[in-house]
Amino acid sequence: MTALPIDPAAIIFDLDGTLLDTEPLYTAAAQRVLDPHGHTYTMALKRKVMGGDSMRSAQLTIDEFDLPMTAKEFLAARESYLEALFPGAEEMPGAGDYLRHLNSTNVPTGIATSSHSHLCDLKISQRDWRSLLSTIVCGDDAELHKSKPEPDIFLLCAQRMGINAEDIVAFEDSRNGVLAAKAAGMTVVAIESPYTTPEDLREADLVIENYRSLLN
Repeated sequence: MTALPIDPAAIIFDLDGTLLDTEPLYTAAAQRVLDPHGHTYTMALKRKVMGGDSMRSAQLTIDEFDLPMTAKEFLAARESYLEALFPGAEEMPGAGDYLRHLNSTNVPTGIATSSHSHLCDLKISQRDWRSLLSTIVCGDDAELHKSKPEPDIFLLCAQRMGINAEDIVAFEDSRNGVLAAKAAGMTVVAIESPYTTPEDLREADLVIENYRSLLN
């Protein structure tokens, strides 16, 4: 069994690609938006936008392909596809079991996600582990001023949990997310992803394939 680098007072999780395997859904929906314009959503672009603010990611995509739309229009078009896909998103291997394990050992858990609150609710409202999460901070939170890779979302989540950042382990799957959690002063565990390279995750304190390595 793999051990965490520290004995945490709490654990904060990213959501997309960390607890739920939603990244392929984002890719599929973005491609649907690009199809009428004859473009292909590439892995290189995916790596660039992963884990960041949705408006910034949308603008990067628009700039990449010189699309005739605003960031808000791109997100609205993408969301029309995502709403049908999110409720059926698969959990990352071992994620639910690990959350239940943490609950059984009285380790509080939270989520810090760039996803906006209505989409976050769509993803997790029916999960049996939803009630185990004490704090959820989303990308459209009124008190959040800067998105990942800035540390603000992790610091806000830690503040609401009432726990010092240096006593928290953060789980992430993207370079933007790892940088944000490290900048917040947290210990970071990265989940391997087909959308990242070892170089993307090199600032993490520990890199694992999935949660099963922490349970077995």
